[in-house]
Amino acid sequence: MQNLFTESEIAYMKRWRVSDFSADNVNPQEARIALEERYWPITEITERFNRQSVSYQLSKKDCLHKWLKYKEGFSAELVEILLEDFHLQRGDTVADPFMGSGTTALVSILNGYNSIGFDILPVSKISIDAKTAIYEYDTAELQRLREEVKGLDIPSEYRGRTPEISITKDGYPQETSRELAYYKEYFFRSEYSNAAKTLLELCTLNTLERISYSAKDGQYLRWDHRCPKIIAAAKAREKAGRKPFAVKLDKGLLPSLKEALIEELNNVIEDIKHLQKNNYRKFDAQCNFIEGSALFELPKIDHDTVSAVISSPPYCNRYDYTRTYAMELAYLGISEAGIRKLRQDLLSCTVENKSKIAQLREYYLQIGQKKRFESIMNIVRNNAALQEINEALHRRNSNGEINNKGVLRMVEGYFTELTFLFAELFRVCKPGAYVAFINDNVRYAGEVIPVDYLTTNLAEQTGFTPVKIYTLKQQKGNSSQQMKKYGRIALRKSITIWKK
Repeated sequence: MQNLFTESEIAYMKRWRVSDFSADNVNPQEARIALEERYWPITEITERFNRQSVSYQLSKKDCLHKWLKYKEGFSAELVEILLEDFHLQRGDTVADPFMGSGTTALVSILNGYNSIGFDILPVSKISIDAKTAIYEYDTAELQRLREEVKGLDIPSEYRGRTPEISITKDGYPQETSRELAYYKEYFFRSEYSNAAKTLLELCTLNTLERISYSAKDGQYLRWDHRCPKIIAAAKAREKAGRKPFAVKLDKGLLPSLKEALIEELNNVIEDIKHLQKNNYRKFDAQCNFIEGSALFELPKIDHDTVSAVISSPPYCNRYDYTRTYAMELAYLGISEAGIRKLRQDLLSCTVENKSKIAQLREYYLQIGQKKRFESIMNIVRNNAALQEINEALHRRNSNGEINNKGVLRMVEGYFTELTFLFAELFRVCKPGAYVAFINDNVRYAGEVIPVDYLTTNLAEQTGFTPVKIYTLKQQKGNSSQQMKKYGRIALRKSITIWKK
């Protein structure tokens, strides 16, 4: 691959290059260093993208995209830039195997490109259904609905409560829990259109964090000190002679569901009026949302049908979406068993995920693709960097340096499953199609995992040609525990670009 940069530019860029992958040189790192040598020439430290554009931050005020606060998403601006770079034609199809709140799909169809995407979280389906119906809404109906919300009172004898699972227990003030249950029942029985009901459900989902005692914080939900279970836990600590909680979360005055819902409806109605009035980029493009895991749905898609892919998988960082979005899932009626199934069906990114290899083998046998399964598994087994990482983590674990051995299974499963995904994307992409993946590099027990270069290597082995790796100027830090024990190493956040 040709080097794209001058010597002075390369000297500057070396601040983002990793030379020590294993703290104190405990484990071999030659294979990871070889990846740095291989892909460094196509790496660009860029100002085209930043932390805001590869996260939800820029979407907070965006018309349409702000309808669901999906903190793991990326911005519409990023998708616009990449679509322009990829030089697509009207009617081409853009895929997103991890659809989330639907940013790739929405930007694509508003630019005249068809979209196909996959996700297993029910929140995603509601978001996509509501957002792609912007030209179908009857604004007069939505205004009537809003006025009915304003005047709706809960009968004093009503005893319903919104569903709970263990993690969401006591998650709302009692009156708010009654509101959620009553509003859902009331409007489900109403004669409003299905589109209006779906939009109301999305608006309700978007209020849950505001009206509850919960706050999303990385891989956890934090709880306000007024939450009954936190009060009980504090009393138990006091009784046991333990110190009080070091930090108390206080969210201030919590709005009622009615107050928050009216505000949400005001916002979405204004957005819809604006979009409909200006006929904003209204093209004859379709969004095909498939509720299910891309691992098992992509193999059903025809060869050579996709013109571009823009996506961000769950990161290899132990974040559990079923915990982060527990309030939303419980509200939608997902049971404890349903939550556990969702967690396992997600791309392996939590310490609780079990291997999917046997499931994948059985599936590929069922569809008559045993050779394809073996071919993909051979890529996984023979990837030197991945095996080096797996072995390094096992050694760290043997030394007692990993606090949860589920990390070993998670890392191996994560890259195995992504390899299957890349192989299927290569099959469904048309010749000349571009693929963009956003991801973070990670570090466990002093071992750096170059996710950007490793995924690029796996994608290359499935058939793609690496084109560019955009690396943000803003680098990631490490956990305080890792820095204390192993020192600090800056970690890249990158957008990898490949071509078929």
